[in-house]
Amino acid sequence: MNPDNPKPRSAIERFFSGLSECVFHSDLGIADVQLVDYVSDLLFRFVRMENLHRVRKSNGEPATEVFQMMGEADKRIGVARRDVHRHIGDFTLFWSGMYPERLRKIRGRGTADGYLDYCRQGKLAYAIASEIEADDDRPSCELLALLSEQFELCAYGLREIRREWEQAEPGDGLVLG
Repeated sequence: MNPDNPKPRSAIERFFSGLSECVFHSDLGIADVQLVDYVSDLLFRFVRMENLHRVRKSNGEPATEVFQMMGEADKRIGVARRDVHRHIGDFTLFWSGMYPERLRKIRGRGTADGYLDYCRQGKLAYAIASEIEADDDRPSCELLALLSEQFELCAYGLREIRREWEQAEPGDGLVLG
């Protein structure tokens, strides 16, 4: 149990945390606990579809493409703008790392997102979010700047997490039961 958060963690939270720590600490040699915890939390948050598509357009419908989210970010100020840019960073990091094959399919569909470089857009989004101060309940500006700087490494780490999870055999300790 996290001393700062008295709520017990679920099995899926522990699974993502353990897998993230294993890949980032052991395989990649990344010892930044805050960065690894953020990636683990990102995986847990995006288990729920409503978190993946939490940015809403003015008509209330979810913004499902990065291009739409960028337009929504431009309409906001302060912490609301920061939150949308952070979500763009999270969204692009998630898809770039966990499902890069999906990005290749998007490029072939002729949508606005098909013309975007998810890596470049994610780095930019995190960088913009890092420049907007927020309260202590949100990730620090320093962490968001680090995510911008280390975007490719984090995406690679996510690909390795997926690979570990797909290669896991029952009894390896990586399969929820």
